[in-house]
Amino acid sequence: MDPETSDLADQAEQILEIGQGLLAQSQGVLNAMLRPWNAYQIAIALGLWMVAHVLMKLLRPRLHEWMRAREGWPKWQLRVLVVIHRRLRMVFFVALIWTVVVVMREVTWPSRSYVLGIIANLALAWLIVALTTRLIQNSLLRGVVRYGAWVWITLRILGLTDEAAEFLDTVAIEFGATRISLLILFHAALVIGVLFALARLISHQTAVRVQTNEDISPSMRVLVVKAAQVLLFGAALFIGLKSVGVDLTGLAVLSGAIGVGLGFGLQKVVSNLVSGIIILLDKSIKPGDVISLGETFGWINSLGARYVSITTRDGKEYLIPNEDLITGQVVNWSHSNDFVRLDIHFGTAYGDDPHTVRRIAVAAAMKVDRVLSDRAPVCHIVGFGDSSVDYILRFWIRDPTGGLTNIRGNVYLALWDAFRENGISIPFPQREVRVLEGSRLRTSAQD
Repeated sequence: MDPETSDLADQAEQILEIGQGLLAQSQGVLNAMLRPWNAYQIAIALGLWMVAHVLMKLLRPRLHEWMRAREGWPKWQLRVLVVIHRRLRMVFFVALIWTVVVVMREVTWPSRSYVLGIIANLALAWLIVALTTRLIQNSLLRGVVRYGAWVWITLRILGLTDEAAEFLDTVAIEFGATRISLLILFHAALVIGVLFALARLISHQTAVRVQTNEDISPSMRVLVVKAAQVLLFGAALFIGLKSVGVDLTGLAVLSGAIGVGLGFGLQKVVSNLVSGIIILLDKSIKPGDVISLGETFGWINSLGARYVSITTRDGKEYLIPNEDLITGQVVNWSHSNDFVRLDIHFGTAYGDDPHTVRRIAVAAAMKVDRVLSDRAPVCHIVGFGDSSVDYILRFWIRDPTGGLTNIRGNVYLALWDAFRENGISIPFPQREVRVLEGSRLRTSAQD
């Protein structure tokens, strides 16, 4: 017989023997449950579950109204109340069954409450797992940790951990010297899930503390948060794989292959990642800055690993690659300070006094909201055009996030009203046709 076929046959026979043992043990447990002194304990547990259900129906609406009145409570306390409110039936059941178990152990033999004790331990363990896993924000990760913990605790309380571990270990696949079994996969999912949950919780708390620290610049806050997330999740994955016996020496070869792939196929991705790090380090832009890049004008929402999110005045959100911000010409309207100078051009007729025009233009700009008075507007003549005297009006604002086009439009309207009140005209190109003396105007008629 082929050695591989013989190994598969031995493995199948071993699995069959373990399965038969588990089946026999399960039948023994079931037969024990059907005994009179065990059956009535199950009936008591079912009765307590119904009482817990009735209590939940009666008290849940009152608890909900009481929770709605707790407006001044801290947010974490309200979240705890919400979690308890959702598991109220299980809370009542655990309290009732443990009360019954304690009373029965005092007034009767231990065997008369043995099954109730097992059910009470299972209910308490399941309730603790359900409450603690609510701290995990990711639904998939929360489900993996919750159901994995429930299975392990149930087997632990029932005393079936050795048999279940042996059965899961026999179902395996071998690749040369590497052996992967269901037991290893189960351990890996549970350990990595718990570590990822801890890493997520720690990274969230770190992000909250860093974002509220006013001594750190906004760009450095983003960099610190991103670096902490990479380190925590990387450490969680490394420790999780190492704890279940995965050999990580092969990652050196894998990292070399990934490096080659990055060099050929992911140049833009790597360029954007490196550009993002440079942007965070040199602090050229930060969240909240108002920038212009080509035809895009808006303020920065967030700095990502691959792109920068910019929201414009019309509500559109642009995702600009980090490389474009490094290689292109970017106008940061609020890099060193929030003061921005704006220029508008206009012209008046040659018959209007330039001194009066300049004075009226400055006074009109001063009346517009958002125009700074401590940095007074100025008006200068910039040229004599074909049909008008050309001026430039310069004024300052300190809130570019409020928009630039609208403030320019308000200043133009103020100039229009002021010029009309003072009789100053805004000319437009005109052409005159003069007939010289001695010339004759000839017309020709065609039949």
